[in-house]
Amino acid sequence: MGVRIKTAPQSVLEVFFDASRRDARMRQFMDRCKEAGVRMIESDGLRLAKMCGSHGHQGVVARVQALQPVNSLDGLLEQLEAQGTVPLLLVLDGVTDPHNLGACLRVADGAGAHAVIAPKDHAAGINATVAKVASGAAETMPYFMVTNLARTLNELKERGIWCIGTSDDAPEAIYDVDLKGPVALVLGAEGDGMRQLTRKTCDALARIPMSGAVESLNVSVASGVCLYEALRQRR
Repeated sequence: MGVRIKTAPQSVLEVFFDASRRDARMRQFMDRCKEAGVRMIESDGLRLAKMCGSHGHQGVVARVQALQPVNSLDGLLEQLEAQGTVPLLLVLDGVTDPHNLGACLRVADGAGAHAVIAPKDHAAGINATVAKVASGAAETMPYFMVTNLARTLNELKERGIWCIGTSDDAPEAIYDVDLKGPVALVLGAEGDGMRQLTRKTCDALARIPMSGAVESLNVSVASGVCLYEALRQRR
C-alpha cells in the first residue's frame, strides 16, 4: 500500500486503519496518507479481516481504483525508445511458483527494470500470493505473459536488445558482461534452468559465480544479482 500511496495517490479512495496500532511504522504510514490527501477511516482488526478476507492485513486496508496497465510489450518498448531510455528487462522461463514470481517482481522494481516477461504456458500468473510477496510491485511492474518466448526473444533482438541468459556452465561471469546497453536478462527456474530453445535463442550466456557448497541460487536472488549488476554498470 505504501507503494501505491507513493506512485499513484490519486487512485487511493480511502484507507481503513486499525486505530489500536500506534507503532512508528503505522504513524509514518498515516503521515504519508495525510500528505497525499487520502481519506482515513478508523477501524478495528476484525473489520479489516472481513474486508480483505484474511488476518494478514497488517492493520491497513484500502479501497482503490484500478490502475491502467501498459497494454503491450511493443507499446512499452516504443515508449522507452521515444523517451531515449535504455531498456532493462527481466525474462523468466519456467518460474511457476507464485512466491518466486512475487519476489522477482519486487527485485525488478527495486532495480529499475522496465518489465518482466514470461511464457504463458510455463509461468505463474498474478494472484493474491504474488501481489503480497511483491509488496506493491505487482501493480507497478509491467508483467507480460507471451505465447512464444523464443519468438519474443527474437523480436527483442530485432529491436537491438541483447538477450543474456544465465547458466552455471557459461564461460563468462555476469560481472564481466557489458550490461550498459539495451539488455534482457533471461533466467530459468531453480533446478531445471532455461529450456533448451530459450537457451539457444539467447545472444550470450553468463554465470553467477558460486563459492560455497550450494550449486545454485533461488531465481529471485539470482534475478537480484543480475539486475543490480546492470544497475551498477549503468551508474
